Amino acid sequence: MRRESSAYVPFEFGLCPALQEEFRQRKGKSAYWEYYGFPTRGVSSEYIGELGRFAAYYPDTTNIEIDPAWGVGRRQGSVAHFTEMQHPMKNFQALTEFEAYPYPHPVEDYDWATLSSKVREIQARDLIAVASMQVTIFEIAWYLRGMETFLMDLMLNPDLATYHLDRVTAIRCECAKRYAAAGCDVLSLGDDVSTQLAMMMKVTTWRTFLKPRLQRVIQAAKSVKPDLLIFYHGDGNLQAIIPELIEIGVEILNPIQPECMNPIQIKQQYGHQLSFWGTIGTQTTMPFGSPDDVRQECRAMIREVGRGGGLGLAPSHILEPEVPWKNIEAFVETVSEYNANCR
Repeated sequence: MRRESSAYVPFEFGLCPALQEEFRQRKGKSAYWEYYGFPTRGVSSEYIGELGRFAAYYPDTTNIEIDPAWGVGRRQGSVAHFTEMQHPMKNFQALTEFEAYPYPHPVEDYDWATLSSKVREIQARDLIAVASMQVTIFEIAWYLRGMETFLMDLMLNPDLATYHLDRVTAIRCECAKRYAAAGCDVLSLGDDVSTQLAMMMKVTTWRTFLKPRLQRVIQAAKSVKPDLLIFYHGDGNLQAIIPELIEIGVEILNPIQPECMNPIQIKQQYGHQLSFWGTIGTQTTMPFGSPDDVRQECRAMIREVGRGGGLGLAPSHILEPEVPWKNIEAFVETVSEYNANCR
């Protein structure tokens, strides 16, 4: 990921529950990341704070699972593993309501004491310890508030949006420092701020509300561990802000969604400053292509985007139920063959 060699291309993928079950049936194992030899392992600090803090925001909790840290609710949807999100701040109108909300305490509410040992265990196996802190600022802000409501806040209620974002950012900065202090190799950040056509908001709005806060999180982590790699996830078409993501310290960009961005062109433009994780289509090639289509796309990405290093090959999203197992095997076989030939 430091673009020092192209002799090895790391790879990984995520499986939805249905495909995890298919893996268990086929292989007789559960840990597909171990079976396929993925190079990274995620680490996160467990929430150990007070439970039941959000009862007042959910008069009816029937079939709702509430996140004990932030208070976001989820109800099982009607399709596969997808859920309907419940937003505890949706009806807030006054700043005092935000001030009274029980945001998590970044130190007292999380188990930081055991994090360093978890990181050392991962690194002792010659694996990469990735601190999991996606849904970093924008997404957790709207998870709490509701997307439409929060986007309107950015335009109509900037004082509320500013307070809310500042509270989230302060928490994330403290957490980032602690992940860095624990010795993590990579800090995984991310917010989906784009659709597949363009940004969800004007770039000027992103610059005002989100860019400086993301920069604070990155700077907080780097102040503790300067060589910590910064990984940023953003679905959709991010081309309008890639130069500014680089400017504030992003070093690895994910997923380079090929349905709306050309990974080869992005490599040509930014490959001297940025590494890439992803590039394989999960709306096109993986579910609807043939195994040969998968092999061809993998080889093209390795050849073009992997030139000079800086590529982790992965589907651009978790693999969903419609992906044929033979396409997953084709993905694994193609990258494994390349890596074997490079030894």
